[in-house]
Amino acid sequence: MMAFQEEEASSDRVIYLNEPAKNEAQKFLHNRISTAKYNAFTFIFKFLFEQFSKYANLFFLFIGCIQQIGDLSPTNKAGTLLPLGIVLFASGVKETLEDLKRTKQDTEVNNRDIKVLVGSEFIVKKWKDVVVGDIVRVENGQFFPADLVLLSSSEPDALCYIETSNLDGETNLKIRQGLQETTDLLSPEAVAGLEGVIKSELPNNSLYTFEGTLRLSHKEVPLDPAQLLLRGAMLRNTRWIYGVVVFTGHETKLMKNSTATPSKSTKVERMVNTQIVFLFLILVGMATICALGTLNRSLNSPFEQDVIMVNVAQAPYMVLSNFLTFMILYNNLIPLSLIVTMEFVKFFLGTLINSDIDMYHEASDTPATARTSSLVEELGQIDYIFSDKTGTLTCNVMEYKMCSIAGIGYAEVVSDEKKARIDENGKEVGHYDFRRLTSNLDNHPTGPVINEFLTLLSVCHTVIPETSEDEPGKIVYQASSPDEGALVKGAMSLGYTFTTRRPKSVTIKHHDRDEEYEVLNICEFNSTRKRMSSLIRTPSGQIKIYVKGADTVIFERLAKEGNKYIDATNVHLEEYASEGLRTLCIAYRDVPEEEYAEWSKLYDKAATTINNRGDALDKVAEMIEKDLILLGATAIEDKLQDGVPDTIHTLATAGIKLWVLTGDRQETAINIGYSCKLLTEDMSLIICNEDTHFGTKEYLEQKLAAVKSGIEPTEPQRSNYQGFTSLLPFMKKKFDKVNKDADHDAEPLALIIDGKSLSFALEDDIKFTFLELACLCKAVICCRVSPLQKALVVKLVKKNVNGAVTLAIGDGANDVGMIQAAHVGVGISGMEGLQAARSADFAIGQFRFLRKLLLVHGGWAYSRLSKLILYSFYKNITLYLIQLWFAFDNGFSGQTLFESWTQSAYNVGFAVLQPMAIGIFDQYVSARMLDKYPQMYRLGQRSEFYNHTAFWAWIANSFFHSLIMYKAMAWMYGEATMLPDGRIANNWLLGQMVYTTDLLTITWKAALIVDTWVRFTFMAIFGSIGLWLIAFPFWCTVGPLMGISTELYGLVQPTFTAPAFWFGIILIPIVSNLRDYAWKFAKRNYFTRSYHIIQEIQKYNIPDYRPRMEWFKKAVYKVRQNQRTKRTRGFAFSQNESGQANLIRVYDTTRRKPRG
Repeated sequence: MMAFQEEEASSDRVIYLNEPAKNEAQKFLHNRISTAKYNAFTFIFKFLFEQFSKYANLFFLFIGCIQQIGDLSPTNKAGTLLPLGIVLFASGVKETLEDLKRTKQDTEVNNRDIKVLVGSEFIVKKWKDVVVGDIVRVENGQFFPADLVLLSSSEPDALCYIETSNLDGETNLKIRQGLQETTDLLSPEAVAGLEGVIKSELPNNSLYTFEGTLRLSHKEVPLDPAQLLLRGAMLRNTRWIYGVVVFTGHETKLMKNSTATPSKSTKVERMVNTQIVFLFLILVGMATICALGTLNRSLNSPFEQDVIMVNVAQAPYMVLSNFLTFMILYNNLIPLSLIVTMEFVKFFLGTLINSDIDMYHEASDTPATARTSSLVEELGQIDYIFSDKTGTLTCNVMEYKMCSIAGIGYAEVVSDEKKARIDENGKEVGHYDFRRLTSNLDNHPTGPVINEFLTLLSVCHTVIPETSEDEPGKIVYQASSPDEGALVKGAMSLGYTFTTRRPKSVTIKHHDRDEEYEVLNICEFNSTRKRMSSLIRTPSGQIKIYVKGADTVIFERLAKEGNKYIDATNVHLEEYASEGLRTLCIAYRDVPEEEYAEWSKLYDKAATTINNRGDALDKVAEMIEKDLILLGATAIEDKLQDGVPDTIHTLATAGIKLWVLTGDRQETAINIGYSCKLLTEDMSLIICNEDTHFGTKEYLEQKLAAVKSGIEPTEPQRSNYQGFTSLLPFMKKKFDKVNKDADHDAEPLALIIDGKSLSFALEDDIKFTFLELACLCKAVICCRVSPLQKALVVKLVKKNVNGAVTLAIGDGANDVGMIQAAHVGVGISGMEGLQAARSADFAIGQFRFLRKLLLVHGGWAYSRLSKLILYSFYKNITLYLIQLWFAFDNGFSGQTLFESWTQSAYNVGFAVLQPMAIGIFDQYVSARMLDKYPQMYRLGQRSEFYNHTAFWAWIANSFFHSLIMYKAMAWMYGEATMLPDGRIANNWLLGQMVYTTDLLTITWKAALIVDTWVRFTFMAIFGSIGLWLIAFPFWCTVGPLMGISTELYGLVQPTFTAPAFWFGIILIPIVSNLRDYAWKFAKRNYFTRSYHIIQEIQKYNIPDYRPRMEWFKKAVYKVRQNQRTKRTRGFAFSQNESGQANLIRVYDTTRRKPRG
């Protein structure tokens, strides 16, 4: 017995009502939340771990440490640690400022006010002070501070409306209802006297489930999701509610669905890390060669043994110290300045995004914002976009646009080409406007059909009318489905106003008179039935059944005789569907009293069935939903945001795959998929709606096998699993990553999967099958998904698709998980929830701005950063390889060729402006061309500008340039050259001449790779040379006078008066870059790339004469549309599948609401 009680306690949470001492003893988690990346204790460790995960910083830490060892270093001991410290300090300040923003937002949330019951009155407390077991009063427009169990409300029978846009993205209001046993707790005194115990499930991340019980006295009643109010949801159109806190803080379902703020690095940065390892190996090779050269000299040089008297026996023991000395000497082969330059350029590119007027949304006064500028180049390499639907692709505003009544088409707005007319066959085609509809109601033979149609729209629904407190004469419709709300509003605009709902009747007003219709029964909508019906008794006493639903199910149930409008309605339905509108068919029939009386008994019996009640009710409904008379059809527009279809089409053309992850119903999502061009007419839909793990697995495996069998056999296929591990059942199978570019020439496919099936598909034994099938599809739509599932889908692709770069975009708190999980997160600001924008790396005002953000800013940033990185490697390696060639001439003594302060100024003054000009201002093609030819985006996806091949080509070029510069200048003006004043030229004079030659060579190289010249580019390229020619003589004069750089004393006059110097700095850079120019010419003319062609189209303004074949495309498009509309049409139902009928049965809008 004891063991059983312990097990029960561990699987349940027990909460005592109005007994805070007992609840406090259980030590439930507090209600404070933190979404910050760091805190006071973790900052140092997490920050340093992130910074030293960059191999360049780790390398310079190593160099800085060995510089402190005795006389080992030929350079200043602080020469590496000081600049490294400055870089880390600057990065730390940046991270701190960004994290302080998150902390500030958390503080604002934690300090919101809420009324909490203390004794027998409600007092105001902060959210952070709310604890499990507290009874709170939430008022209209307030967010719920924690997860609550609803006790009572200002509405009849403890009903309340909530908006869950932060949880599932849906802005339509949902209804929750408290238990009948607590509905009378309408005052603080009443609720203070409540005694009982709530036993609930333990905290979990499931938004749509809840199990618990409420024990009052000797009665125990069950709790379900209808009583649960989740943190993050808002109370709407309800004056107040009382609720008991069951989960707090990070144990709430919203926070359980959130993920920790991640540390993100870009694909380019990861490649830089790899290439720094390559450079380190080159550095080790150079240091090893020089250390062995020193050993060879010590063992075999008579000068060492006989003159300097070096102890030869000690020479082998000095190899390690000599190796470290050369490591320090050549350490700048790996450019510390690269990291700083990259960060500066990325910050500037982020500023350009912030100030782009084309991405400014005037309606909401929202500019684009680069919140994490360090990810800017990742925007140019996106392979997969994961998007929310509601608020991101759509406005979630349903508008009643068109209808077909008695075979005649009507529309809110009729364009000239669609106006009603008589065609060549003598048939009436086209549409009338709604004014003609109201006129026909009284003066046309179809008037009775119109009256029946509009009556059905205003009576057959589950909408609740509310009188606005601010405007007493105004009616606000509360609908669980925005579609139903749109239909009722549409009927109101046409003169049929739904005014009152009572438990057993509804009242509508038309032609200045009120009519009350008795609601006998409601047969609710579900995804299997695809329809809803109401049994109504009219004011005249006649019983009718009103039905609305998808065309496929309505047409099957029409009477074989008496339906005159089927063909005309079908034509209208195809037209509506081709325009992406959501359609419903409207039908009715008269029901004899005897038939209803008999059917009603069957209905009551089914309604009281304990097992499979839903199936029983469906079967009973089927018995009466027959022999219907078709009245017509409705068409509702789920308004897309501006530019969404064009944006999706353009991004698809750019090679980006779009997956929609939505909390909406499947039919809604599919319909939007067609209207926004995510789904096209020629796509075959793979729809997965399995209810079991094994059913999902079998379905996905069958579909994958079928798709693979249709792929051309010439395409190289790969096994899912590698090596012999697949032969051993007891060993974990290893999945071979999916190739992101793997596509097939078979029929284009789209995968649609619902939340329940997806939960199975994400399990270990199915997820790779699901991923492989999804990656073979052109589009993927996941419906009814939770925030955590969104993040898991993103992570699945991110980890298992080879080389894929992911982007997630959304507008609500339910999207934060996937935004943080993706490589790049984009938030829609100015919409329902700003949580997504605050958690995102980039924020924009509308989905359409994603087009310019990726194609233009992303494309530019990737090409700019690619050039900047390769050029930075090149210029550093070129200078420090000269030291290697000099080491062969100085006997590997460790002597430097360049004066130390001049060498330090290389990456700070004389060679820093060139990469900055390239990184900030260069455009390989214009913004107009990038938008016009979105296929150019694939250059970034395939890493064509920056990859290992390009890196080694630039390294080879550095070896070539450095060798030419050193040997040519040493030959022209070498050591021991006689100066005019009788002195001998030394290594410092040669060094400064080679240094000047190097600056000119790398500057001309920069000029060769620049595609766009602006004023700053000219200043950077030619200003760097001018700066050196001015700074060199100045420093040669001032430096020695200050007691530093004494090596430069007296070098100005012999340098600038030597003809060889001028001859060398003109000829050598030209000779060095001649190969580069020849290669650039050959590449453009003989190895032409796509961007070369676009550059020439842009430069010479060449018209694009590609044949458009618009008329042919339109013809094909129309044929495919008709094929598609016959195959599937979107229908307008998106409410919850059950429970609405019971809720509206207890609602009476004529009752006065309690004040609480």
